[in-house]
Parts: sequence; C-alpha cells; structure tokens
Amino acid sequence: MPAKILIVEDDPAVRDMIGFVLRQNDYETLEAADAEQARACLAESVPDMILMDWMLPGMSGVELIRQLKQDGLTRDIPVVLLTARGEEDDKVRGLECGAEDYVTKPFSPRELAARIKVILRRVAPHATEEKVTTGQLELDPASHIVNVGSQTVELGPTEFRLLHFFMTHQNKVYSRSRLLDRVWGANVFIEERTVDVHIRRLRKALEPHGVERFIQTVRGAGYRFSENYVE
Repeated sequence: MPAKILIVEDDPAVRDMIGFVLRQNDYETLEAADAEQARACLAESVPDMILMDWMLPGMSGVELIRQLKQDGLTRDIPVVLLTARGEEDDKVRGLECGAEDYVTKPFSPRELAARIKVILRRVAPHATEEKVTTGQLELDPASHIVNVGSQTVELGPTEFRLLHFFMTHQNKVYSRSRLLDRVWGANVFIEERTVDVHIRRLRKALEPHGVERFIQTVRGAGYRFSENYVE
C-alpha cells in the first residue's frame, strides 16, 4: 500500500508541483490550501506524512503543527516544514514546534522525493516497502509475505496491516482506539472490540511458529508488540 501524504500549501502552482512529484514516486496524495482544509482532510483520512508550508493564510503552519501534536489522533504523524525561511533560528523554531524535518524553498523535485523517502524510512517505517524483522519473524510489505524462519505465515489483509504496524512501532502501548485510527483509518466506524478479534486471529496464526508472545496485552491500556516477554 503506497504511503499517503497530505500537502498543505496555499500556492496552487507549488501544491500541484509537489503533488505531481509525489504521484510520480507512487505516493498517494491529499491536498489542502490552509489549516481549515487540512483539518477537514485529517478528519476523513489519517496520512502517513504531512508536508506543511510555514506561511499559510490565517493560521501559520507552525501553529497548526503545534496543535496537531497535541491531538491524540494526529500527534504521531510526521510533519515536514516547507518554507523559504532559511535562517538557523527559523529552523530551530520549526523543529521545536514538532516538525520532524525542514526543507528550504526552492527545492528540486528530486531532492524533495529523496528527503521524503529518507524521512519515511526513519519516522514512519510502516509507510515504506522495506522488509521488517523481529527475531525470526520477517514481514515483506512489497510481496505481502510473512515468514518465520523458512515457514510462511498465512494472514488476512487486516492481520497483515496490524502486524506491520506493530513491527514498525515496537515497545509502545497502543489503545484499541488508536489502533483503529492507525490501522483501519480515522473514517472507519467500527466497534473497538473488533481490534480484539483481529488480535486473536493474528496470535492464532503466529502461535504454531512460537512468536505469538510478541503481541502482549497491557491490562487497562491496550496492546504492545515486543520481542522481550513482559509479564
């Protein structure tokens, strides 16, 4: 599944250029011209990354990032600032508001594509096609294959996405509601207990291979994926 990137840029020409570059690199795009449109997009779909222009009409990109990082639904989405401000103090201010990186305008399409790839690999590995491994457990997003050693694990599409998310977000506890937002999507309205059903299916598929213990229930909080067993 291609990574989904929200472009928040008020200049239509720049927005179109960025969108073209991203689609040429097989990313799915969402577009917004200001903070209000960005929030409307986020209410419908949770992207894997946000490219945020600093100088937006109304609310600035920096202030919008600050608000997004305080919202449980959007705080984990990596944000990259796009701006003509190149002074060191501006870069520090942008990073301190919660942005993961900073790209100074003007930039070349090739540079932008390369930076996005590096950033996704670092802060959103679940949005890349790279293999992930934990012990003998290996998941390949490109071929949609899960192996434990030389044995293949048969998983349904939801269990595959759930395992991919867990393996790229290890040692952190996620509530059912957050798993629904991150794995199923913010605009999908299903019962939180549905998460438990898919966790059981995933554990059942992993059990014959002895790695079901990686998925741990944290009483009163949710679920955690860890190679280290915790009572």
